[in-house]
Amino acid sequence: MRPLIAGNWKMHGLAQQLGEIGAVATAVETTAPSADILICLPATLIDRAAQIVRGRIAIGGEDCSAEEAGAFTGDISVEMLKDAGASAVIVGHSERRHYHGETDAIVSAKAKAASRAGLLTIICIGETKSQRAHNETLSVCDAQLAGSMPDGMTLTATAIAHEPLWAIGTGQIPTSEEIVAVHARIRRRLLARFGEDGRLVRILYGGSIKPDNAHEILALPEVDGGLIGGASLLACDFEAIIRTVSAGH
Repeated sequence: MRPLIAGNWKMHGLAQQLGEIGAVATAVETTAPSADILICLPATLIDRAAQIVRGRIAIGGEDCSAEEAGAFTGDISVEMLKDAGASAVIVGHSERRHYHGETDAIVSAKAKAASRAGLLTIICIGETKSQRAHNETLSVCDAQLAGSMPDGMTLTATAIAHEPLWAIGTGQIPTSEEIVAVHARIRRRLLARFGEDGRLVRILYGGSIKPDNAHEILALPEVDGGLIGGASLLACDFEAIIRTVSAGH
């Protein structure tokens, strides 16, 4: 399976940072990495970024509405993202769940909308520090996966990102054994639900991936790529991660 390396800029990025995206696109064009490269951006940058990269890498949105259109002030539909030049979107990120109260049902509706529009859809799941401490990681991920991934998804255009919430932005990461255990569990759930087609879904790891730990994490079994936060903001760091996954495949 071809890995997916996806950057998530979160609420960062002004026009002056577009040069970082151009640098990544140029590097990818030059080195032809053995991975699909995606950068998910604030909606204000998507159109300009898409013009800069000219298809050399994919550009995506960080969130979307489940609605196609209507009186939903401030929301952005998947059709709007696609019209701006996005080919992918993240749904269910832990920050959306935590700060905006998004439930599995809301995430599922957004994922269904993204699939309807033909966007690559990254569905995020993950446990809190407290849930981990109480040995609830696997049951929490099971429930979120079941509730957040709707039927009818195009599996080749769907990725599940396991994000241990306690690892995001902290510099802390699970052990290799813990990552493998969760990803293997996700794969088993996908196979149980979709049969052998469950192998078509990429399972990403997200949570403090940096150039110095990327090779070890991305080489683990059932880790089909990464969802990268802070390290995707600088082209030099993101390129370093891309090089590690290419070297490992």
